[in-house]
Formats: sequence, structure tokens, C-alpha cells
Amino acid sequence: MNKNYGIYHLLSVVETLRGENGCPWDREQTIESLRPYLIEEAYELLDAIDGGDLAEHREELGDVLLQVALQSEIRKEADEFDFDDVAEEIAEKLIRRHPHVFGDVEVENAEEVLKNWEKIKKTEKTEEKRSVLAGVPKHLPALQKAQRIQSRAAKVGFNWDEPSQVIDKIAEEVEELREAFETNNRDEIMSEFGDVLFAIVNLARFADLSAEAALRKTNLKFMNRFMLVEKEVDADGLEMSECSLTQLDKYWEKTKSVYP
Repeated sequence: MNKNYGIYHLLSVVETLRGENGCPWDREQTIESLRPYLIEEAYELLDAIDGGDLAEHREELGDVLLQVALQSEIRKEADEFDFDDVAEEIAEKLIRRHPHVFGDVEVENAEEVLKNWEKIKKTEKTEEKRSVLAGVPKHLPALQKAQRIQSRAAKVGFNWDEPSQVIDKIAEEVEELREAFETNNRDEIMSEFGDVLFAIVNLARFADLSAEAALRKTNLKFMNRFMLVEKEVDADGLEMSECSLTQLDKYWEKTKSVYP
């Protein structure tokens, strides 16, 4: 297939699907109805990246691109904008925000690139959006959003000097959570629990780690270990619900040699 033809083929297919004699399901879709599919496809793309299978990665990228094409087609039908407008706008934004590539600005490293990027972004925003926290997507997963917020605040000096200070803050928040549990006030417990999570995410940011990626890795490790425990218990002719915590802990310890 001609490498320059692919995107036009996709847009033609989407236009046909949405057309008068197209697919009933596709014709019924709206911007709102497509929201959950966009999020789902994005997560499936992340799974494909983690899996390392090139064919799956390519396929899932296509599914995400389909969501962009569908939403653009819906907007085109309403005479608002089309796919070309979307592509042109992002191209212009990239040129505008990379003056060290497309202009005469000189930079020495990636850090200077990011500083310039933020300065340019500020000039693009309207007066009411001048906050450094403006533009943080409200639908980001909570851990990722917390880290994004903290990173933005840190860029203007709202930051700790040493990791030990962050660790002390975590200990302080944990103590406040302990006190909240003693009051048995669910609203207070919820608030203090959130503060603990926020402080832990801040430590991840300070260590230049992704809290979201770290927890995702631990989730996978737990699932692998737990499913192995299930297999071992079943192989011994037992039911997990009938095992004591001490028995289960012995099985769990064995899994650590397989999934450290």
C-alpha cells in the first residue's frame, strides 16, 4: 500500500461508515458516546506497548487513530472542523513550540527545551488560564494527575529540597491518618488517606519515578504471585478459603522466587 494513502483510506472508510448507507452503530455514535471507547483504546495501547508485540502495537495504535478519525468526522458533519484541521493545528503547534528546530533559538540540552516549551505555552493561553496548573487534564488517573500537578508546582519553586523531607512528610501524613481512624470519621479518614497518597506520589516524583508505572508493576506482580498461589493450593488438593493465613503465607513466600 502506498505509504501516503493510508490516512486517506481510513478517512474514506470512516466517512462511508457514518454515511447514509453506512453502519447503523457508527451512525448513532456521538462525541459523548465515544468517550469510554477512547479511554479504553488508550489503555489497550499501553498494554500492547508493555507486551512488546509489534503487530499488536500497530493494531492498537490504529484503534486509537480510529477514535480521532471518528470524532473528527462527527465534527465535520456539523461543519465545525475536520481531520485536516486537527492535523494542521498540531503541526503548527509543534513548529511554534520548537523554535530551536524551526527557528533561530539555541538550546544546549533537553532541560532548556522544556523551559522554552513552558514559556511558549504560557503565551498561548488566555488570561484566565495563566496558572501553572491550568491545562492538567481532569480525567487523568489520580496518581498520574497528582504527579503532574506536583511537577507543575515544582517548576515554580514549590518543592522540597531533600527526599528526606518528603519521607518525613509521609510519616506525618500517616500519623494523621492513624488519628483519623481513631475518630472513626469516614470523611476525615478519606481526606487523610488522600493526603498520604499525595505525599507518596510526591516522593516518586522527587525520585524521578512514575507513581502510576510503579503501582502498575506492583499490581502485575501481585496478580502473578496470587495466581501462582491459587495453582499451588489447587495442586495440593486444597481450597484457598479453607487455608489459614499462615498456610497461605507459606505459599506466598514460595512465589517470591518466581516473581521477585
